[in-house]
Amino acid sequence: MRDKRVLVTGAGGFIGSHLARVLNESDNFVRAVDKKWDDYIAQPYSSERLTLDLRAGLNCAAVTKDVDYVFNFAANMGGIGFITETGADVMYDNALINLHMARACIENDVERLFFSSSACVYPTYKQQDPQVTPLNEHDAYPAKPDSFYGWEKLYTELALAAFSADYGLNVRIARFHNIYGPEGTYEGGREKSPAALCRKVAAASDPGTIEIWGDGLQTRSYCYSMTALQASSP
Repeated sequence: MRDKRVLVTGAGGFIGSHLARVLNESDNFVRAVDKKWDDYIAQPYSSERLTLDLRAGLNCAAVTKDVDYVFNFAANMGGIGFITETGADVMYDNALINLHMARACIENDVERLFFSSSACVYPTYKQQDPQVTPLNEHDAYPAKPDSFYGWEKLYTELALAAFSADYGLNVRIARFHNIYGPEGTYEGGREKSPAALCRKVAAASDPGTIEIWGDGLQTRSYCYSMTALQASSP
C-alpha cells in the first residue's frame, strides 16, 4: 500500500508503532495518534504525531479528517492479569473509542476502517482441552468469552457490522492473539505471557523457581511482530 493518507490510532503501543513505521516507509502519509508515548518504544516514524484521548468524540472527528484508511489499535488493554482484574474501565474506555471512531469515519468519508479485535472473543467451552482444535471465525458463537475484554471486542465487531449495514462503512477486522516481539511491554501487569515468562526466568535465582499460572497443560498461539527497520538493526 503506497501513497495513501493513513491514521494509526494507538500508535504509541506495540502493534500500532510497528504498523506506523511500516506504512511510513511505504511512502504513505501517516498520522500517528495516542494518549501517551512509552519511552521503551521508539517513536513511530510518521508524517504527523498527535497526543490525544480518543475517548472524546471531538478528537476522533478531528483525527479522521482527510485520511483514506484508519487502523484503530487504540484500546485500554494488557495481559491476562490485567484484563481479568479490570472490567468496567476496559469496557467503558474501549466502547467510547470504537463507537466514536466508527461515527467519525462515516462523517469524514473514510475509505476503510480496520478494527483490532482479539482471540479473547472465542468462548471458553471451545478451549478446555489442551489438544484444542484451531478455531475458525464462526466459532465465536454461541458467545461466551472468558473476560469483559473479550465481550467488549465481540460487541464492537457487531457494532461495526451494524455501521457497515446501515451506513456503508467499509470495515476490516482481525482477531489477534498473543502478539509479541521487540519493544513489547515487559513488566507492570500489562505484559503478555512471553514477556512475563522471560522476565520471571531472567529475574530468578540460580537455582530457583518461577510461578506459572494454570496447571501447566495449557497450549497457546503466538504471533511475532517485528518491523523491517528493527530487523536490519545490529
